[in-house]
Amino acid sequence: IMRHPELWNPNTHTLELYTQLVAFVMAYSFQEPQEEDDDEDDEEQRAPNPPIMVPMADMLNHVSKHNANLEFNPDSLKMVSVRPLRKGEEVFNTYGQMANWQLLHMYGFTEPYPENSNDTADIPVACLYQAAAQDIQSEPERQLFDERFKVLSQMMEENAAFVFSNHGCLTDSELHSALKLLCMSQEEFSEFRDNEGWEDDDEDDDDKISQAFSNEGLPDLKLSWKRLIHQAARLTLRSYGDAELESDRKLMEDGADLKGQSSRRWRALQVRFGQKVILHRLLELTKP
Repeated sequence: IMRHPELWNPNTHTLELYTQLVAFVMAYSFQEPQEEDDDEDDEEQRAPNPPIMVPMADMLNHVSKHNANLEFNPDSLKMVSVRPLRKGEEVFNTYGQMANWQLLHMYGFTEPYPENSNDTADIPVACLYQAAAQDIQSEPERQLFDERFKVLSQMMEENAAFVFSNHGCLTDSELHSALKLLCMSQEEFSEFRDNEGWEDDDEDDDDKISQAFSNEGLPDLKLSWKRLIHQAARLTLRSYGDAELESDRKLMEDGADLKGQSSRRWRALQVRFGQKVILHRLLELTKP
């Protein structure tokens, strides 16, 4: 804008206007899915399709329990109902499987608890680190722990987190690897380094891992693994300030208090409460 005043009026085309328009496009645009390709490597390297603005289609609101789907074809974009609709019933689209924090970040709204079946809560790797460090009792144990966590840090991205939904862990493979590594004995860790990784193991089957870290499988995990998940979840809850559920529940149920809250605070409360519910459930599933 500054370089081309013949094209842009700096008094009208301001940075504030630009950010507003970017937010508008992000909230109302659609993205056509990539065509399916047999070559997964080529598919990963291809740039995503640019956003497209589709008047009328962007009128539909989102709920996780939606009653319509968007369908793309070369000639048109269709909104197709997924079940019979009653006369006068609102047609709801889906913006994808999005937790309340994602909806708030991308679109500025949340679904009231417990409507959002896609809600999630994160347990930062840092909390798992703190939980594992609590068991250290000697300097040799500290050295072994630091070596194991250094390897784990190389395997995971900085500021990574383990994501839990209402049904279990969504990042089950990552959590499985982290727990397996952090709970290794000195002999097991030495063998791991000598082999430059794990040998093939039936327990590492993706389906078995997914089942093990589901709500049904979590109570049957190894005791040492459950203890680490339990402590990491407890540490994560402490970061909310008030780790208990009842105070937030009372806020949401108190109609008089609700009227005095700003819409921003109300949405933040919905995000926080949904996440705390998932973490409290995790505490129950992993208690000793």
